[in-house]
Amino acid sequence: MTALATMMLMGCDKEEVSTYDTSRTGLDIWVGNAAAVYESVTYNYSYAYEEGSVTFNAQISGMPADHDRTFRLEPFGGDSALMASTIRTEEYVIPAGSIGGTYQVHFNSQKLSSPDLFTKKDGRISFRVAANDEFVIGTENRQQFTVVLKNYLAKPDNWDSANYPRVALSKYFGNYSRVKYQFMIEILGLIDFEINYNTQTSYDPDLNVVSAVYAVYLQQVMQKALADYNASHDTPLTDEYGNPVIF
Repeated sequence: MTALATMMLMGCDKEEVSTYDTSRTGLDIWVGNAAAVYESVTYNYSYAYEEGSVTFNAQISGMPADHDRTFRLEPFGGDSALMASTIRTEEYVIPAGSIGGTYQVHFNSQKLSSPDLFTKKDGRISFRVAANDEFVIGTENRQQFTVVLKNYLAKPDNWDSANYPRVALSKYFGNYSRVKYQFMIEILGLIDFEINYNTQTSYDPDLNVVSAVYAVYLQQVMQKALADYNASHDTPLTDEYGNPVIF
């Protein structure tokens, strides 16, 4: 190839990069993490007196821009009309030079139309990116996510089983009971958390994930808390089935 031809090709490459149309960038949204995209996530109103939140991920599928870009979510489907007053979304920002981040949708239990809502039957609400001049629709399977709504203390989906590298909670905390789980929430302040063999960080608050090593520590915390409780009460902590709680 001649030197002139090489210079022309290099010039074309530079031109393509410099004129990249960032206004046509796709925006992906999902719940889970980079390695595991879930169709839905559960939110339980009974775990927060007022406002709690669900974390989701957003990431562009094109080049970062030299300016902040914003987007909003819009609820649709399921029980969205019933839930509108309890939901708070934000104007989410992808900073200049960034490709995305983690964000939150907020739910307020004090704004439920009835305290009995979702105590007998779970609700569902989905979210997608509202029309935006900055972004086009994201890639398949990352265009929306669904939140399953509960309003009662429910057994976590990953208590008895979990797909590797996730670990079932029962491996560290034993058989499930409502009393045991309530006691764990009171002591640990963790709800619907995940144990993951591949996680190196003790606890990732954004993903609500703990490492297997940290799970052993949490087990020991619960064993001590249970011993303290039993020592200070006439009868040991007993579950709803009449059995002593053990960890």
